[in-house]
Amino acid sequence: MADAKVIPFGEEPRSRRAARLAGAGGTGGGAAKDAAAKRAQGRGKSSSTPAGPGSGSGPGTGPHPPSLSSVPDQPDGVEDGMPGDGKKPDPSSRPGESRPDAAEPGSDGSDGSDGSDGSDRPGAPGAPHAEEPQPGGGAWDRRLAEGFAFLRRRVTGDYEVDEFGYDKELTDQVLMSLIRPLYENYFRVEVKGIENIPSDGGALVVSNHSGTLPLDGLMMQVAVHDNHPAGRHLRLLAADLVFMLPVVNELARKAGHTLACAEDAERLLRRGEIVGVMPEGFKGLGKPFGERYKLQRFGRGGFVSTALRHGVPIVPCSIVGAEEIYPMIGNSKTLARLLGFPYFPITPTFPWLGPLGALPLPTKWTIQFGEPIPTDGYPPEAAEDPMLMFNLTDQVREQIQHTLYKLLVQRRSVFF
Repeated sequence: MADAKVIPFGEEPRSRRAARLAGAGGTGGGAAKDAAAKRAQGRGKSSSTPAGPGSGSGPGTGPHPPSLSSVPDQPDGVEDGMPGDGKKPDPSSRPGESRPDAAEPGSDGSDGSDGSDGSDRPGAPGAPHAEEPQPGGGAWDRRLAEGFAFLRRRVTGDYEVDEFGYDKELTDQVLMSLIRPLYENYFRVEVKGIENIPSDGGALVVSNHSGTLPLDGLMMQVAVHDNHPAGRHLRLLAADLVFMLPVVNELARKAGHTLACAEDAERLLRRGEIVGVMPEGFKGLGKPFGERYKLQRFGRGGFVSTALRHGVPIVPCSIVGAEEIYPMIGNSKTLARLLGFPYFPITPTFPWLGPLGALPLPTKWTIQFGEPIPTDGYPPEAAEDPMLMFNLTDQVREQIQHTLYKLLVQRRSVFF
C-alpha cells in the first residue's frame, strides 16, 4: 500500500478507481481489491458483460483479467456514491437541517395539486367570500360616541326645552333609563290597552292614584313611553307640593310634568299632547290600607271641562299593584303639620327601619288603559253645563272602578 497512488476523493468513479487499484496492488492489495469489487458489484444494477470465471479471484490467477461490470450513469448531483434527488446540495445548509423554502410542487412525486380544482381558494373565481370579521366593540363604540355627543350638547347648551321646562332628550336618554329598571325588573309592570291612546292629537288620560308616594304616575309615564307604537309621551299634571321641593322640582319639570291647573292642561292639549291627570290627588295617595282600591271623590270635574273645550277623548286608566308598595297603617298628623305635608305615613317598615323602610315592596303591577270616551260630539257651550260634567265625571270614575275590580279578581297574588 505504500506505493499506491493517492487519488483525490471524488475525482473519478469508484469502479475505475477499484480496477486500477486491483492491477497495481499485487498480492499486498488483496483486501482492498476485494472491498472495491464488492462495492462496485453492489453499485451496478445491470452488467453489460457477464462476469468471467475468474471474476472472484485476484489478477494473475488466470490468463485474462476479470471483467468488471460497468456502473450505470448516475444523475447529476450524485457525488461520492451518495444517492440524491437530482439537486445539488446547498452549501449553506447544514446536515440534518431542512429548508422550508426548498420545497417545490412535485418534489414528492405529486403534480402539486391537492385534488381540488382550486375554486375554493380565496380570490379564485366562484370561491365563497369569507365573512369580514365584525368588530367586537362596535355596539359599545357607538354608545360611547352617542354618550360623548350628548355630553357635548349639554355642556354647550345645544338642546331644546319647551315653555314648561320639558327636556325631551334628557328624559329619553337619562330619566327614563333610571326609572326603567324599577318598571321592568322590580314592579314587572304589565300594560294592557295601550292601543286606546290615540296615535296623534291630544288626549286626556285619567287614572286612579295610590301608593303613599306617587310612583304610579312615573310607572304610567314609562308605560306610555315604552309601549305606544307611535312613541307618544305622557305629560303629567302634578300637585303644587311637587314644585316646592328642591331637586324634585327640577326633575319634574325636565320630565315633562307641569302644574295641575286648567290653564296648563289646555295649553298642552292645544299642542296635541297626551296629558295625564289623577283627580283623587292626595286623598287617594294617602288613604289607609284598609280602603285600598276604593276610589275617592274626583273633585269638581275640572278635567272633563278641559276635555270638552278642546274636543279630545278621555282615556280611563286603572293601576293595580301600587296600593301595596307602602301599606299605610297610620298617619301622624302632627308631623305632617310640622313638615308641611298633607299626611305623614306610618307603615310596617317606616319609620321603624329608617331609610331602609322607604324601600317599596316588590309588588306585581298591571296598568290597563280603557276604551276612550269621546267628547268631540258635544257643542262648545257644553263645557259650561254642570250636569253634563257631573255625568261624564261619574262615567269615567265608574269605568276605572269596574276595571280595578276585574283586575283584582284576575290577579293571582300581590307579588306574582
